[in-house]
Amino acid sequence: MAFRRSLEMSLLREEFFRLLPAAVPVCEVDGDTVRWSENGRRGTIRLVPLEDRRLGSVVVPRHLVEIALEECSEAEGEVFMRRFHGAFLRGGG
Repeated sequence: MAFRRSLEMSLLREEFFRLLPAAVPVCEVDGDTVRWSENGRRGTIRLVPLEDRRLGSVVVPRHLVEIALEECSEAEGEVFMRRFHGAFLRGGG
């Protein structure tokens, strides 16, 4: 069974790849595609640039993040997504 999710994220490409190791410690990066294997399962993340969002003079970069986990149950996929989201949490204040 495959687990797939798509997310819209507001961040620069460089920031995505800087934070990614907290979610996927060992991976192979080929352009905007990330591949890895963990516990006998393969995963792929594809980063797709979207049009920037403008809020007055503020420009917010956006990307579509497509996540595919092969041979992964729904429960295992949700565990991965919690780890993924945790890697990209930002503090505010």
